Amino acid sequence: MKYSRTAFLALLAGSTAAAADLRLGLVGTDTSHVTAFAKMLNDPSSADHVPGARIVAAYKGGMPDNATSAKYIEQYTEELRSKWGVEIVPDIASLCNKVDGVLLTSVDGRPHLKEARQIFTCGKPVWIDKPLASTLEDAREIARSARESGVKWWTSSSLRFTGMITRLKVEGITGAMTWGPGPFEEHHHLDLSWYAIHPIEMLYALMGPGCVEVTRTYTEGADVIAGRWKDGRIGTVRAARPYGPYGAVVFRGREALQSDPNAPVGYRDMVVEIVRFFQTGIVPVPVEESLEIFAFMDAALRSKQSGGQPQALR
Repeated sequence: MKYSRTAFLALLAGSTAAAADLRLGLVGTDTSHVTAFAKMLNDPSSADHVPGARIVAAYKGGMPDNATSAKYIEQYTEELRSKWGVEIVPDIASLCNKVDGVLLTSVDGRPHLKEARQIFTCGKPVWIDKPLASTLEDAREIARSARESGVKWWTSSSLRFTGMITRLKVEGITGAMTWGPGPFEEHHHLDLSWYAIHPIEMLYALMGPGCVEVTRTYTEGADVIAGRWKDGRIGTVRAARPYGPYGAVVFRGREALQSDPNAPVGYRDMVVEIVRFFQTGIVPVPVEESLEIFAFMDAALRSKQSGGQPQALR
């Protein structure tokens, strides 16, 4: 088959771009995030396509005592293999040999410390899906282990990067309220880490770090968690059970700005940040802020256990 010069150059450019794509690997195939990410990264025809990287390999992982993991791991693994051309490998070491960066996507936070340590040993940069861990201690140990290994990493909820939140990040915020779903998973010591991590991270995206005290009001149907920042500002999260919509309000003096209730809450904006991180090494969410979010949830748990008494972050 003969090509015109224009067609040949276009084909060559496309081949060069494909060759330049970063090779990414997944650790944990038991969440719908992995198939959503694969579609965005591996399918150039997708409306949400994010160029610059492809998912080429995955390690299944899994936690049989977690209902979500047990229910979906085989389904998502097969879709990765058959639909998106992802190689399924037997262990994390094999994965690391095939990729430039790793997405730690295990749906359960409990194995993240063990899995992260293995990835850090390989020296590959890592993005860790929510929840970072199931305890504050594990979250801090992940950070310590990465620092010791000299590996760059970060973690985030996708809600942080959606237009719902980014459009509310204005100068002079004096307080904020966020809300979203907050169902529990029995094996996560920090009960808010399983799902309420989303509206909590939304709050931190708006307020920034600096919380010193947390008070939590718990009922069967919802939690209200109020944080007091060291500069006197107050930030509040409402986590509804079993599920509910996402939203936010920021206060700026007498002014109140509310998020669009119809704003999309997809993954693409976060995936753009993930690819940029692997390309540049620039971490978009400081590790210290992510660890404070876990200290916030730890204080909230202690407040719940004390019947709603304020608890200092530790």
